[in-house]
Amino acid sequence: MFVKICGITNEDDALLAVAMGADAVGFIFAPSTRQVAPQRVYDITRRLPPEVLTVGVFRDELPSRVVEVAHAAGVKAVQLHGRETPAQTAEVAGHFRWVIKVFAAGADELPRADRYGTDVIMVDAPHPGSGEVFDWDLAGDAPDSLKLILAGGLDPTNVGAAIREVEPWGVDVATGVEREPGKKDPIKVMRFIEQARAAAPVAYRGHDVGPYDHEFE
Repeated sequence: MFVKICGITNEDDALLAVAMGADAVGFIFAPSTRQVAPQRVYDITRRLPPEVLTVGVFRDELPSRVVEVAHAAGVKAVQLHGRETPAQTAEVAGHFRWVIKVFAAGADELPRADRYGTDVIMVDAPHPGSGEVFDWDLAGDAPDSLKLILAGGLDPTNVGAAIREVEPWGVDVATGVEREPGKKDPIKVMRFIEQARAAAPVAYRGHDVGPYDHEFE
């Protein structure tokens, strides 16, 4: 189970998430109470282990601006959280190995998400960052061919149930593991990751093969 801790604003929280076993950490460049400057993110990303996926989150920015800021910040992946078109998404994807396109639950575009040219998509609540839980059945509108990251109102108390119901490839959390806006709670981060790992189905691959590796390939 791929686990991303988003809304990181400081080095301590980034290192905490990594120490607790997060696969990815996200930094928000879009307008938000958790927005961080590219230089600050660069100072953080250069201190993280190379195997950790660092993600820059953008909303409705020009592709050229996304590329410029992401490179300045030193992130490895980009998350597009707005009304980006398939052409704009593809333009950004030409500069990064990993691009995560986000769709609101119930959005008309979700069933056609495979038109955006990304292997990984995220389904979030209609109001991102609100901490609201949506009807998880709506995640079923996503094409089966894509890796699905589930977000929106997840926290240590419900992430296990969400994984068992939706069976996503990964989960994403920001507000659900915070002590206050922009500051993570170590206990919540630890419990979220523990609950996510415990609920993840393990595909059978034979006696001599370990559990399925959910890391980016």
